[in-house]
Amino acid sequence: MDMKVYFPGNKRVYADYKGFTIETDQPEHGGGDNSAPAPFDLFVASIGTCAGIFMLDFMQRRDIPTDGAGVTLRTQRDPETGLIGLITLDLHLPSGFPEKYKAAIVNVVELCTVKRHLHRPPAFEVNPILTHKLVLE
Repeated sequence: MDMKVYFPGNKRVYADYKGFTIETDQPEHGGGDNSAPAPFDLFVASIGTCAGIFMLDFMQRRDIPTDGAGVTLRTQRDPETGLIGLITLDLHLPSGFPEKYKAAIVNVVELCTVKRHLHRPPAFEVNPILTHKLVLE
């Protein structure tokens, strides 16, 4: 499925994908209006929310109450590269969470599709295409 990426003004970059418009912007210090998350913020959020949906599904399938449950994601940058060197996912389990499922829920979160793609990244191909105007559908 194709994603159409376009530039509605200033530092905003939008993507139309699967019937949704995903809006991004840069912070003010980066020349943007800070009207939406930056693209990198969405990348990090995709890891946290992917872990969250795997965790939620695990709990729902076992009728484990989800009140108070969630994920805290923390990043640490590598000072040499400036890139994220460590991502920590703390799984907040509700009181009364069955002890017998603690290792299993960690294993399930490890299966997050976004995380798995980071371990086996796709190849990228970038093609310059001269066009008069991007056609949005």
